[in-house]
Amino acid sequence: MEEFFNPALFLDRDGIINEDHGYIYKISDFIFKDEIFDIVKRANECNYRVVVVTNQSGIGKGIYTLEDYQELTKWMLERFTEKNCKIDLVLYASLDPSAENPSELEVSRRKPNPGMILEAAETLNIDLENSVLIGDQERDVLAGQAAGIRNLFLLGNESALPGVVSFASLSELLLRDDFLVF
Repeated sequence: MEEFFNPALFLDRDGIINEDHGYIYKISDFIFKDEIFDIVKRANECNYRVVVVTNQSGIGKGIYTLEDYQELTKWMLERFTEKNCKIDLVLYASLDPSAENPSELEVSRRKPNPGMILEAAETLNIDLENSVLIGDQERDVLAGQAAGIRNLFLLGNESALPGVVSFASLSELLLRDDFLVF
């Protein structure tokens, strides 16, 4: 069995990287959260891999196309590069949760299932136990728990889930000494 060495910072997209106001697929609708670049920079400086894991059911529902999503993602990654920070990998789940007879792979990738996180761990040689996940929905942290991530942060919502730390804003999270485990 291969050893895993790199911790990672896992980020949900809508609600963490950008303001979430429903199916975001147009560049003109994408508004970055102010602190996200500082969070990614800190993770880069601490030698964390940075991975975005995002449910994008709008693709499966036909609200927007895979090409729309890919164009927006490319543009988003370019903004991080311009701000001198790096995202290592972006994974998405396009499953419409109401779809009939979805494949096992599609189901495993959609949060709260851990498929995207486990795929990232294998691809980037990630130490999940010492990784960090930041999400804004309980399904985000449930996926992290299922994958074995111990450091789980939930934005804006109090969580009754054990081991999940709730915080009110990304600014508050940046002030925490324990936000990235060293």
